Amino acid sequence: MHRQISAPVGAPMMGNRNRGGVKASAVRLLSLCGAFGAIALLGITVAKAQDAEPRSYSNTPIGLNFLIAGALYSAGKLAFDPDLSVADANFHSKTGLLVYIRSFDFAGQSAKFDVIVPASSFSAWGRVEGQPRQREMAGLGDPRFRVSVNLIGAPALSVKDFANYRQDLIVGISLQVSVPLGQYDSSKLLNLGNNRWAFKPELGISKAVGPCTFELAPSVTIFTDNTNFFGGNNLAQALFYAVQRHILYTFQSGAWFALDGVYFSGGRTSLNGVKSDNEQRNTRAGFTVALPIDRQNSLKLSASTGITSRTGSEFTAVGVAWQYRWGDGY
Repeated sequence: MHRQISAPVGAPMMGNRNRGGVKASAVRLLSLCGAFGAIALLGITVAKAQDAEPRSYSNTPIGLNFLIAGALYSAGKLAFDPDLSVADANFHSKTGLLVYIRSFDFAGQSAKFDVIVPASSFSAWGRVEGQPRQREMAGLGDPRFRVSVNLIGAPALSVKDFANYRQDLIVGISLQVSVPLGQYDSSKLLNLGNNRWAFKPELGISKAVGPCTFELAPSVTIFTDNTNFFGGNNLAQALFYAVQRHILYTFQSGAWFALDGVYFSGGRTSLNGVKSDNEQRNTRAGFTVALPIDRQNSLKLSASTGITSRTGSEFTAVGVAWQYRWGDGY
């Protein structure tokens, strides 16, 4: 469902007829899209982020299935390029998330396949050149598929054999693919779907020292072009880099606590070949708490906030997720 309360942000800018005016309008429209679009993407991602996801490369017994249902609320302000006549821009988002994960044996090491399906309601409002603009939408976002393979330090073990496993150093890799199946309308500037593919290869390093674990996960996201952006324009985006860092403490009960940090950079966009000054350099920090309920069920709580932001967003997010697992040995 889409509901347009007022004219789409940036729509009046498409009316300039001289060549210089059209180019300037394209740049300004692109900058608006970059800032609002970054928030929409963050809003449909569980707080573990767009982005801060501890224990992604921990060892897991093979043959298990995980079903995760999560909810995220995020709110804050939209940060734009200083040259734009945009003021008092804010947003809030509510997101539901359904995740399925399957662990398996790959060349003697543990591996996982997961599917993530998000659904969101999103609202943004502000003033563009003194005129109020607001956009509300609700529906499905783009589903994501990921394969994670541990290369060393995480042997493929059954549930029974896993009881004797103790982690030292784990190194793994993953590839996540975002498929353009989410809700999309080219007559709207903001959408929950992106109408393009995205590929995210990542390297994961996890080192255990007693009850503490230190994790580092650099990644890069590669985007295809959206060739039907806002009335048939071509929207392209440069490589988007991220580095996750986590410090975890695991209790004897199986509960664990993590301090999370994420740094983002890149992602500069261009509209019909005209580049915008919206390259991102953002830092976020937060925490994650996982609480086992019984052998099959657990609860995860998370929160994060922005520390520094060049363009894109300054927001706080809180999330909760319930996990159920079953399979061989359960």
